Amino acid sequence: MKRNRIIAAIATAAILISACGGSGNGTTSGEESGGRSATADGIKDGGTLYVLTFQEGASNLDPQRVYTGAELGAYGSTYARTLTSYVPAAGKDGAGVEPDMATDLGTHSDDLKTWSFTLRDGVTWEDGTDVTCGDIAYGISRTFAAEVTAGEGPMYATTYLDIPEGDSDFGSAYPGPWLATADQQALFDKAVACDGKTITFSLKVPVADFAYTVSLLAFGPVPKAQDTADQYALKPFSNGPFKIESYEPGKEMVMVRNENWNPESDPVRKPHVDKIIWQYGLDEAVIDERMLADSGDDKNAIVYGGIQAENLQTVFGDDSLKDRRTDGFDGFVSYTMFNNETVNCIEVRQAIWLGLDREALRTAAGGPFTGEFAKSFVAPLLATDYAPAKLVDGLNEDGTPNLEAAKAALEKAKTSCPDVYAKATGDGLRFDHPDSDAWKKNIAIWIDSMKAVGVTIIDNPIEPSKYYATINGDRGDIMRSGWAADWANASTVIPELFGKGGGFNYTNNESDPNFAAFDEKVQSAKAETDRAKQATLWKELNQTIIDNVWAIPGSATKSQNLVGSNVRLGYQWLPFGWYNLGAIGLAG
Repeated sequence: MKRNRIIAAIATAAILISACGGSGNGTTSGEESGGRSATADGIKDGGTLYVLTFQEGASNLDPQRVYTGAELGAYGSTYARTLTSYVPAAGKDGAGVEPDMATDLGTHSDDLKTWSFTLRDGVTWEDGTDVTCGDIAYGISRTFAAEVTAGEGPMYATTYLDIPEGDSDFGSAYPGPWLATADQQALFDKAVACDGKTITFSLKVPVADFAYTVSLLAFGPVPKAQDTADQYALKPFSNGPFKIESYEPGKEMVMVRNENWNPESDPVRKPHVDKIIWQYGLDEAVIDERMLADSGDDKNAIVYGGIQAENLQTVFGDDSLKDRRTDGFDGFVSYTMFNNETVNCIEVRQAIWLGLDREALRTAAGGPFTGEFAKSFVAPLLATDYAPAKLVDGLNEDGTPNLEAAKAALEKAKTSCPDVYAKATGDGLRFDHPDSDAWKKNIAIWIDSMKAVGVTIIDNPIEPSKYYATINGDRGDIMRSGWAADWANASTVIPELFGKGGGFNYTNNESDPNFAAFDEKVQSAKAETDRAKQATLWKELNQTIIDNVWAIPGSATKSQNLVGSNVRLGYQWLPFGWYNLGAIGLAG
């Protein structure tokens, strides 16, 4: 996720991006939960909450296409309800799911391949009409439609549902609701069947935690009559406590209360404010200045993007801000992806990893606030599936570059892959990254680090809200991202980032000679119902990824935020690495 979940995770990644957090010479930052701002102390219903961000707009508003962690939580808590939802609570209390539109967490067959959920009474759309089982099925069907969703969201529906393989863009015999013939539509309708208020899913493989899967917005409803295909991302229809009144990319989005939301049908959401205004395209330095000044409407503001690295010591060195700040592990792992089709030379990839000045990147991103050096693509918070992997030989644990080892690896590439060597040392490798103030510093460090090794880096900044959509269609040689598990199983990490058909696999590793055996083991792990055996497989698969250097793990990240003095219930929602936006209220 975050997935994405990012994850996707552009809000977090914009600050932490290239940094490899962890032990250094500085004092490590502590963890803070938000003090008074995380409680309901003094809260009053009503008012307008402001969200300040440097992004030019939402990454996406179409539920089937949302896959960055903060946005999954933000939109799921405001306008997009699902069958189940994460518990609205701080810390580990928020890591479980509870019934949302469904009456319970579902019933399943003994083999875990059939799951049924019953829709509760009183769930309505913003026009007052009932949300139906057919709306849920139609919404899920949209995930198969490459011409609209472009694979931007989680692809669990296309890989879990018992639909034959075929020649659609996503490898399914079902191409989505717009292009399907009657026979093709029948394949989907058999796998996702409605009987009154009950929806039944037939799966290809056992999925013990499918109640978590259906909490994803991609498994949420869309009314067919309101669907405007690719334009749906501009104004999706709401079945939650807020609806989108207006959205102007580059300027603002205004969410107002949905008068046809039925609180009696919603056990999850307890909204307090009347309006939420997202202000886009703000200068990052100005955002921090406004939040520190805490005047006027900014007393009622939160930030989507975190605190600038140069202001972290100011914020966390001032005890007067302790009731407004948060600092903690967010469940994400940052990482650098290689395009393994264009950089199909392990020696070049090893040289880059060995020669990268990770300590300089860590310092630029805020030092110990960034987190800990990652030794897995699975976050340590997923204790069952986490084990530190053996990293590339010669990697300096303190984050400083090992130029001797890096140059030796690059020298081997002269013989093993002369074409890639020539490109890396000549015209250069294109590095795609979000365009932010933090990245201006980080890409300079990347360029200098690689120059010392003998590798040329081509800088390619991309507007942050369009970053993932851009690399989904046009990938550079190197890309940067962050990821958190969709739920507490590495089945939402390893297959998604590195498996065939993974919803967030940008590495093009299917062309690697070692991929076939890897993916066969991935499929075995996904089907394994013995949780201990499954965990062992995930750890082994993580080691395989690192051995092949399909990507470089960066940090198990922390994130820091500052809210206005009137903000209440501004706690970090662990599954999404940001606030529970729909729950926030105001005092004063």
